[in-house]
This record gives sequence, C-alpha cells and structure tokens, in this order.
Amino acid sequence: DPYRDIVGKSETLKNVMEVVHQAARRRANVLIDGESGTGQGIVAEYLHRASQAGVFVKVNCTAIPENLLEAELFGYEPGAFTGAIKRKKGRVELAHHGTLFLDEIGIAPLTFQTKLLRFLQEGEFERLGSNETIKVETRVVSATNSDLREAIRYGRFREDLFYRLNVIHIHLPPLRERAEDIPLLAKRFVEESAKKNGREVPLIHSDAIDCLVRYP
Repeated sequence: DPYRDIVGKSETLKNVMEVVHQAARRRANVLIDGESGTGQGIVAEYLHRASQAGVFVKVNCTAIPENLLEAELFGYEPGAFTGAIKRKKGRVELAHHGTLFLDEIGIAPLTFQTKLLRFLQEGEFERLGSNETIKVETRVVSATNSDLREAIRYGRFREDLFYRLNVIHIHLPPLRERAEDIPLLAKRFVEESAKKNGREVPLIHSDAIDCLVRYP
C-alpha cells in the first residue's frame, strides 16, 4: 500500500498529496522542502512507489564526507584514488530507470554542485578515473530543510542547479499547521509501539489528545 506511511486527513495534507500525485505521473525532477521532521524522506519514497518506476536509491549528503561525495554518486575505477582497489558503480548508475533521492541537498559543496549540474543537464557522467561516458535516465528527487533561495543569495548554492532540481516543488508544512492530524498520528504511533512490544493496544485518553493538539 503506497499510502501506508502517509497519516492524516487535513486539508493541508490533502493539498500536499495532490501535488505529490501529479508529480508521480511525470518524470520531472522534484524538490521537497520543509522544516526538519516534516517527512521529506517519507514523501520521497511514497512518490517513487506511486510512480512505479525502477529502484529507489538514496544519498544522504550529510552522511558522506565531502571528499567522497563525488565518488559515492558517480562511482570510480581501480586506482582512481588511494584505497580504490576495484571498480564501483555510483548511486547515479544504480538508479538507472528509477529514482535518485538526494537528501539534505542544501549542504552539498559547490564543487560537487557543479558536477551534479552537468549530469542533470546532459544525463551523462564519467566514473572517477575513467574517460568512458555513461548515460543514465533517472528522476532526481531532492530534499532540504534549508532555504535554498537564501543560500543562492549568499553564494552557497548554484541558482542554475536550483532550477534544474526544482521543476516540481513540494513544500511540507510543519505539524503545527495541520494539528487535526495529531490524533491520527498518536494512534498510529501507539499501535506500532504496542505491536513491537507484544502489548495490547491501549486507548489514548481524550485529555492526552487535547494536550497534544494544543502543544505549540
């Protein structure tokens, strides 16, 4: 069920999901933004499943050291750098005919942004240490919790790359803007916790729900 991770029935969430469904019917690149914890990764995976296209390959730009980011994305040949003892396919190549999810794209270094831009423009790349050009067809979904337009103004993010990534824009609102979904989320979390711990699912007292909904 592609809906299994999307919990809520508020108009705010419905409006978001309408854009997600429209994006799923296209192969255009998608940029998802919102505050930390609003579910960019969940929506990216949902979008991929709804698209029914190939594999889902995730790259967390914060988890990979800057000097390894290019090698991780585009792959490398033996001898390309110290420790490269055999050929490795990059995440881009693995995502052929699927979805490449670039999480926390806002922190990507400018040198990497330039190489990513070239791939997005031409649909091709070379592994590190190789002159062979590889063509790949993949939809790129990016996510960020930072303001990329502000990053552009301060020279931290390339404007041309922004427009390549931001063909379809999905903004995820914080939970405080869809408080009517809180009871449903609370119920889901309690059910999952009870199941994980082999317990009977408890009822949540109405006072507890009221407290959660009022919490700012």
